Amino acid sequence: MHTIKKIGQTFSYITPVSLTDRPILGMVVGNNKTLMIDAGNSEDHAKYFIQKALKQENATPDMVVLTHWHWDHIFGLPALPHAVSIASAKTRKEMEKLLPFSWSDEAIDERVKEGTEIEFCAKAIKEEYKNHRDIQVVLPDVTFDRRMEIDLGGVTCVVQHVGGDHAADSVIVYVKEEKILFLGDCIYPKMYAEKVHYTMKEILRILDELEAFDADTYIPSHQRPWTKEEFRQEADKLRMIAKNTDLCGGDKQRITIEYKKYVNRELKEDELETIAYFVNGY
Repeated sequence: MHTIKKIGQTFSYITPVSLTDRPILGMVVGNNKTLMIDAGNSEDHAKYFIQKALKQENATPDMVVLTHWHWDHIFGLPALPHAVSIASAKTRKEMEKLLPFSWSDEAIDERVKEGTEIEFCAKAIKEEYKNHRDIQVVLPDVTFDRRMEIDLGGVTCVVQHVGGDHAADSVIVYVKEEKILFLGDCIYPKMYAEKVHYTMKEILRILDELEAFDADTYIPSHQRPWTKEEFRQEADKLRMIAKNTDLCGGDKQRITIEYKKYVNRELKEDELETIAYFVNGY
């Protein structure tokens, strides 16, 4: 199921689980304070991570930063009553919209029908909350607009709003001394849409922002961590497909031919999928 892993001296994380859409959660342990990154998709998820991290690091979170408003990153917040929760002002605004929602199967299915929820998330919520469905949306205690720095004692975290196609409120967390950039979902396509998509303008803008950080490790929430080289390859793929989408006027066949020429091999499944997302967003 989950494993707890450590990178550097101060950063631990829990691996993701795709069936119930549990993302990576991070923990940065300073000399004075401990910061958790994302609250998880349920109280069980958050508690499991904290218990395991307690065993390994002997640390409980004093603060928790939410990377964006999607359910799998915020529903664990009630399990952290003593931690100060931090989010961008945009994230709080989106979370406020969830307050009146009911989370029964019927209510979720109704929202899928209306198009305000997506089938993938509906399935994962039902899977994560099989035995009980006492979901509470707890709003963050502290909000910020653009950027904040948190000194944990011997280690500093830069929390910066970057937005992106996936969620306009996305923030990243840069663990300065460890050169770790926690991406959350900011580099993923937009899911809450008629068609899953990337837009050329947004992806190029966000890549420029991310590349400004001096990082050695990059953490996308639903995959394994990337090295600097793996992130460079991912960024190169997105930039080239964005460029070809523009040059080929959104023509899927032509984009595929051009990108194939560029990599000089048969395309992988994730590359074909990425091309489709850019075509959807064109």
